Amino acid sequence: MKVAVICANGKAGKLIVKEAVSRGLDVTAVIRGKNQTIAEKILEKDLYDLSVADLQDFDVVIDAFGAWTEETLPQHSTSLKHLCDILSGTNIRLLVVGGAGSLYVNSEHTTCVSDGADFPEMFKPLAAAMAKALGELRRRDDVKWTYISPACDFQADGERRGKYILGGEELTLNSKGESVISYADYAIAMIDEIVIGNHIQERISVVGE
Repeated sequence: MKVAVICANGKAGKLIVKEAVSRGLDVTAVIRGKNQTIAEKILEKDLYDLSVADLQDFDVVIDAFGAWTEETLPQHSTSLKHLCDILSGTNIRLLVVGGAGSLYVNSEHTTCVSDGADFPEMFKPLAAAMAKALGELRRRDDVKWTYISPACDFQADGERRGKYILGGEELTLNSKGESVISYADYAIAMIDEIVIGNHIQERISVVGE
């Protein structure tokens, strides 16, 4: 299976590459600068410069793009649209590293994590930008996308425990009542979805056990 990891030099991207390589997948790291991953195959190109020709031979494309500053937040939408336009009408799967703020906290799906009174103000613009991008992605019936939301406490340097709970659109807590997962365990869930999952045009979520 041929997999492209876009923005592979990021914290999530590097661990996703590592997990994919450890499973024996044929991995290409799509990066802009010096390779910081363990991938042997490299495509040095900006996400916005990627073309149909660049991605047409892959089975799966993983979007690990992230933007954090006020001026770059709209790129969550524009970058995802660019990738969807490239993959439109193909059998290539698109898996997206998503956010937790848009997870629902009620069965009616009218209230999200980011609507909570205790949700940090500093993260609300990011959550809104990512929720907007997800909403736009949901309207793409021409792409085989899967959006994977992490737990609320998404720990970059967290321990790799090798276990996680698979959830859906609603916030899922573990047996300790926590919503937490490490980047490393999230990477396991991402590659599991590629290898054994079939959540096409769905948002799923994961939390560490």
